[in-house]
Amino acid sequence: MLLERGSGILLHITSLPGRYGIGDLGRDAHSFVDFLAAAGQRYWQFLPLCPTSRGLDNSPYMGLSAFAGNPLLISPELLVADGLLPRRYLDDIPDFSEYLVEFSRVIPWKHELLAAAFQTFRYEGGTEGFDEFCATSASWLGDYALFMALRDEQRLLPWYEWPRELAGRNEKALAVARQRLVERIRYHQFVQYCFFRQWQRLRAHATARGVRLIGDIPIYVAPDSADVWAHQECFTLHAKTLRPTHVAGVPPDYFSETGQRWGNPLFRWHSRDSRVREQLFGWWRERFRQIFATVDIVRVDHFRGFESYWEIPASEPDAVRGRWVKGPDRQFFAEMKAAIGSLPIIAEDLGIITPEVEKMRDALGLPGMKVLQFAFDSDEKNAYLPHNFSSTNCVAYSGTHDNDTTVGWYFSDKVAATSKARAMRYAHSQPGSPIHWDFIRMALASVAAVAMIPLQDLLGFGSDCRMNTPGTPKGNWRWRVAPRFLTDEVRDRLRDLTVFYNRLG
Repeated sequence: MLLERGSGILLHITSLPGRYGIGDLGRDAHSFVDFLAAAGQRYWQFLPLCPTSRGLDNSPYMGLSAFAGNPLLISPELLVADGLLPRRYLDDIPDFSEYLVEFSRVIPWKHELLAAAFQTFRYEGGTEGFDEFCATSASWLGDYALFMALRDEQRLLPWYEWPRELAGRNEKALAVARQRLVERIRYHQFVQYCFFRQWQRLRAHATARGVRLIGDIPIYVAPDSADVWAHQECFTLHAKTLRPTHVAGVPPDYFSETGQRWGNPLFRWHSRDSRVREQLFGWWRERFRQIFATVDIVRVDHFRGFESYWEIPASEPDAVRGRWVKGPDRQFFAEMKAAIGSLPIIAEDLGIITPEVEKMRDALGLPGMKVLQFAFDSDEKNAYLPHNFSSTNCVAYSGTHDNDTTVGWYFSDKVAATSKARAMRYAHSQPGSPIHWDFIRMALASVAAVAMIPLQDLLGFGSDCRMNTPGTPKGNWRWRVAPRFLTDEVRDRLRDLTVFYNRLG
């Protein structure tokens, strides 16, 4: 994939400013696109857009569906503008935090608004656009809406704890459930209709302003998801308990001495049953079609898992006692490309990367990731140092959503003083200078086709604004930016550097 030389900002939708407790697809998202365009940025990258679960800390990497959009991102203002929500619902907004997503307060309030909008739709709304959306989304929407309706009925229990006939997808039981829950199913279809209707407006605005959207696909899906429930044959599940027999993760690495035990069920890539293979590859084809209809470019999280993946027995408490298993490799992408066409993908190639993973990435022509925070913990041969970038076909990041902020990194006791000194020397910086601007300059000045800066780094925020700490199950994904920080001064300084390093959008 040939990326145009440019730069962009990494900011998840939930972190946008706004009055409603969580970033959404409305006015502030459109304004952020305008901010990017005025700052000369070509790209906006964000995390997965999937529905999240309170039981899994609302992680976008443990979504309830690989296809559906997160209802919490639906804009109340746009619901009002579309005549689906009476304006009085916005007259008395709870006093939400500007700095954090308070999920325990936001979720019930947003659901109340969506329920009210659905009632308006039932009695007053036309169904032409809705019916068309349901028809074009039929490959995933029916299973998702039924899954969510059953989940509501079962008081949010994981699907593998439902009555056996529902968990095991007995056809007669599902037919009865579809009749019993017809209105609740329609509600979840309606919510998705609202999400994608608002999303397409945002995407059209970004396209008009010359900003390309970079989405994110987690390689794995949550065990409690519509995907695993609807396609049980494709995952490593126990025949009786329907729970995973083996789960995904990574061995001990930079982030954790005991590795990371993610808990996702693994794909049955090596099943001898041709029907399982066709179902699994068919699911992936639809997944790619869906996201490429939503964004311009996709970052594939844990790309190395397609070459080989870390298999952990589900009984293990951590990721230490796992083993590497061969993945589907290049053949998978060859089949996806034959079915779909162009695959504009950024390969997340961080962690334990072998020559085989690099060969697969390079043979596919995919850009990898270069994270500057990893560049200073070894010698001058470190692959993340800009002078060692072997190709322009890569994306340089000051940090990612899994890293501390650059300011937090620099002032952390966990980072060796020698690493900090190397960073200062490399940046030709002086003590007391703003380290985040040093890293931004390094990324922009590099030969990487794209330089991507987390908004926290652009604003010089510390560790309290970190988005995620890998290996910690609680307290992540909450950071938000208050609107007063997105100033003309920041915009103009970023644009000036963007022009200087020939990255103007």
